[in-house]
Amino acid sequence: MGFNATCTPGRDAGAAMIRMTPEVPALAIYLDPVNIAIQLPPFPGGSDVLMRFCQELSREAAKLADHLGNQEGRHALAEEAPDVRG
Repeated sequence: MGFNATCTPGRDAGAAMIRMTPEVPALAIYLDPVNIAIQLPPFPGGSDVLMRFCQELSREAAKLADHLGNQEGRHALAEEAPDVRG
């Protein structure tokens, strides 16, 4: 299933590993109010594909968190935006 979406996290956003069934783990992303569950692909080796995806997601999310946490990343948008008030 393919789709594109752009979402922003609400104040109560979070993520968790959940179990859809006792045998099927999934990654739940709670964006407040949108929820997404990323499940095991239904083909041989699907657990390896999901594992690699989660590792990449973790790595890239850490990069973004580090960028936003440093002074330049935190204020880059506000400082670079032109003053349109005239």
